[in-house]
Amino acid sequence: MTEMLSYDFMQRALLAAVLVGITAPAVGIYLVQRRQALMGDGMGHVAMTGVGLGFIFQTSPVWMAVLVCVLGAVTMELVRSRGNQRGDIALAMLFYGGMACGKLLVSLSAQAGAGSLESYLWGSILTVAPADLAAIAALGAVVIAVTVGLRRQLFAICQDEDFARVTGLPVRTLNLLLAVMAAVTVTVAMRVVGLLLVSALMVVPVVAAQQLTRSFAATQAASIALGVVVSLAGVTGSYHLDVPSGPAIVLLAIAVFAVFSAIAAPLARRRHRAGADPGPRECDVQLPGRASSNTSDAGTPEGRAGLAQ
Repeated sequence: MTEMLSYDFMQRALLAAVLVGITAPAVGIYLVQRRQALMGDGMGHVAMTGVGLGFIFQTSPVWMAVLVCVLGAVTMELVRSRGNQRGDIALAMLFYGGMACGKLLVSLSAQAGAGSLESYLWGSILTVAPADLAAIAALGAVVIAVTVGLRRQLFAICQDEDFARVTGLPVRTLNLLLAVMAAVTVTVAMRVVGLLLVSALMVVPVVAAQQLTRSFAATQAASIALGVVVSLAGVTGSYHLDVPSGPAIVLLAIAVFAVFSAIAAPLARRRHRAGADPGPRECDVQLPGRASSNTSDAGTPEGRAGLAQ
């Protein structure tokens, strides 16, 4: 362990792992709540165009990916909000067009050497440069500030947009903000787990934490803790076993989910026999100036009234 920490590249790798382990589940919990678990995967496809543009213009692929991903996220949210039947087709074209365009641009760039795109597709945390770490830290700080600072408001729009609109929340603005934060998270995580696996780190720690927690706040905290643990463990394992860090992190997260699911099943049966409510309370947050409520009741008139009080 001491030997590993003596290398500058490993210190940067571990710091990047911590930042990504925090930011990915912090955004992912809202995507899971909205049943948009695969949104990160789509954003990963769009981000490839940004990486290609970074190679073409010989600038930072991370910042170019941020720009392209944010534009893609805004487009996705506008298509989603319209809710027409052709929305899925438009999103599919956006996703696959982004992937194809990224590959084409990379192949045309002067940096199209072996492994140039591979490190962004599957992650290459051991090659994180100081400039990459600075970008990850800056973007991660923004994501954490928004997802934690606006937790009540973001949860409200994820649970019931119509009721959130009635309470006076700027629903469209918050939806766009959440989409942009998801896009930023994809670019933050692409050097750690890769564009093809980033969605897993946004989702798996969240659904793993949901197996044992009974409130939104507890799930958010537990999923962030799990994200940090599996990210650090994956990076450490990739160093000692000489395997890619991205797949190692994702497989560890899935293993944790399997263990938590095995633990949760008998606990749920025990609560059921005891006459307790077997369903998890997904949220106990409250809107500013309003009484708290949980998502198990939010779909009922009584639950919505609790949010409005």
